[in-house]
Amino acid sequence: MLKGQDGPATPTIDPELVARRATASMCLEGPAVASPRAAGIYVVGMPMWMWATPSRSTLGPATASATAGGVTATAKVTRVRWATAPRSPAAAPPYAKSRGATPSPDCGHLYERPSYGQPDGRYQATSIATWTAPALNDGGTFTETRATEFTADVHEVQAVN
Repeated sequence: MLKGQDGPATPTIDPELVARRATASMCLEGPAVASPRAAGIYVVGMPMWMWATPSRSTLGPATASATAGGVTATAKVTRVRWATAPRSPAAAPPYAKSRGATPSPDCGHLYERPSYGQPDGRYQATSIATWTAPALNDGGTFTETRATEFTADVHEVQAVN
């Protein structure tokens, strides 16, 4: 607090704290996983494309106002990361049927074994969104992360001549 010349102390407002409070009041969520679909069955050796469905609370931008100092903070997703076993791909566009069985150029996974040996018979994975918001006091930023867990049911396909 700062002491005023002619009166009581004036409260000092930390803009970063105000921005963090505003961001904390937002409903920031993990990515809305569109693929792999929870009910979908995937095939060993076939490329699996992965992406998130755009929405205000899962890809932003989301805004909120803080009460102290009338500050408005805006958070947006700056990165989506996919953690799968055995590797973690990056962000990606949605799959289009015209792509056929081609691998995703940005974010996909190719399972080499079926998932029946995994817990609940499915591979476990996570999609992680990094939300970035301005810190306000020095032009910097701060980040929050939100995750969405998902599973992939992967089967073998056998052909007989």
